[in-house]
Amino acid sequence: MQKIFACRFLKKNSYLCSVFYYDMLTAFFIFLSACAGSFVQRVCGFGFGIFIMTVLPYLMPTYQEATALSGFLSLLQSGIVLCSVYKHLNIKNLYGIFLTFCVFSFFAIKFVKSTDDGSLRVILGVVLIMLALYFLLFAKRAAARPVLGWQISLGGLSGLMGGLFGMHGPAAVVYFLSCEKTKEGYLAIAQAYFVITNIYMTFFRAEYGFVTPTVGISLLYALPGIVIGILLGQRVFARINQQTLKKVIYFYMIVAGMVQIVG
Repeated sequence: MQKIFACRFLKKNSYLCSVFYYDMLTAFFIFLSACAGSFVQRVCGFGFGIFIMTVLPYLMPTYQEATALSGFLSLLQSGIVLCSVYKHLNIKNLYGIFLTFCVFSFFAIKFVKSTDDGSLRVILGVVLIMLALYFLLFAKRAAARPVLGWQISLGGLSGLMGGLFGMHGPAAVVYFLSCEKTKEGYLAIAQAYFVITNIYMTFFRAEYGFVTPTVGISLLYALPGIVIGILLGQRVFARINQQTLKKVIYFYMIVAGMVQIVG
């Protein structure tokens, strides 16, 4: 009886029906985006923020809320993965890059607070295209050494990208790949970095009002997607051609960047 009453009520109230449909559709796309982003990060070791921020600005009410949700989800995804590889973590290689990250991300988040959504989306589009071109054309030739100078420069770049766009992984990954000799060590230090940096940024985003009830509700929609993405990523990790997957992601980033700029 309750279901019949609800259906009749929605039919008589077309506005409420359209709102209900929109909310369910938005929830589905948030779930799907979280699942895909989690899968990409589990297979490649990074890329969650890059992938999901091509979608969230269109699903969340404001750009600021999109970055807050991206940070929460990245924190959860990386925390789950870290639990399985923490024994390989060499925490000494985190100090310099994390401290530099803290300084630059603080000012980047303040900039986001005072900038309109349209400008931020255009900047995001340009950055997505530049990142994709970099990884497609120059990533194999790029090498960073585990010294203080590289930690400061890449930590600063990571902080800016994390604060502005919720995607601080690419710059940090260049450093982690150079200072870790095993893939388990690389995966452990990368996930640990994403956990502590997202905790740090979430604190300031909450202080500036980016964390809203909408972010909390959207987080609940995305949680099952995070878990499913991790499980799928674990199953195909040994079978999938990672280089092919990365190229697909980079071309997707170029298209998504163009859409952000034009739209």
